[in-house]
Amino acid sequence: MTLPASPDPKHPRRLRRETERTARQTQLAEMGKLAAGLAHELKNPLSTLKLNLQLLQEDLSTLPGAEASRNRAGTLWRVADRLTHILDDFLRYAGRVELRPEDTEINTLVQDLVDFLHPQAQAGNVRMHTALSPENPVCRLDANLVKQALLNLMINALQAMPDGGDLIVRTHVGREHAIIDISDTGVGIPPEHLDKVFDAYFTTKKGGTGLGLPTTRRLIEEHRGHITVTSEPNRGTNFRVELPLARPAADEEAAPPRAAKS
Repeated sequence: MTLPASPDPKHPRRLRRETERTARQTQLAEMGKLAAGLAHELKNPLSTLKLNLQLLQEDLSTLPGAEASRNRAGTLWRVADRLTHILDDFLRYAGRVELRPEDTEINTLVQDLVDFLHPQAQAGNVRMHTALSPENPVCRLDANLVKQALLNLMINALQAMPDGGDLIVRTHVGREHAIIDISDTGVGIPPEHLDKVFDAYFTTKKGGTGLGLPTTRRLIEEHRGHITVTSEPNRGTNFRVELPLARPAADEEAAPPRAAKS
């Protein structure tokens, strides 16, 4: 499939993107306050419920003719476990994000992820390719959080190719951003779904929570970056991630300090 053109840094879309990003972060900050209380109110009861259901299964296993009851207890345990995972996904999406930024070579970060996923890709008959920029862009970011975001995109790409295919990861340098393209030759995204993939709780996956891509976008935007998607059904999908290049030390000293988050 054709990759999107490199973004024009002077395009008015940049202002609109910044406005939308700020509005989303304000909304998520409010949700984050609710998330902390939600975690306390729900996680402890769910843990207690799971523990008691596990004990109940063990008790029923010693009783003759209790197989049906034991199976029901097992079903309830799995439901409670799924609720726990849904809550964890929500907290990752809406909870407070603490960045620990440091200068990071984007090529190295990407190669680490490709090496990590290679066995899984090989098992699924997916060929992994990289085209890394000779400029080896450097960004100031929290490497673990950005890896989490990119890993989600790569895993989505593998899942989009159940019969095998190609996963291509490219890095290059724009005027102000390092750009990472993650492309697959999978099933693609229907046009009517393309504008919804970053919406919270939108999913077409069986058992999915619909928070994976929204969380990915949030982590990218917390780094003042941007993510876009293009796709062609039955030809593949490309996610493009843009992250601000690290500024020279002299520029950092001259720049005004960013306002602290409330």
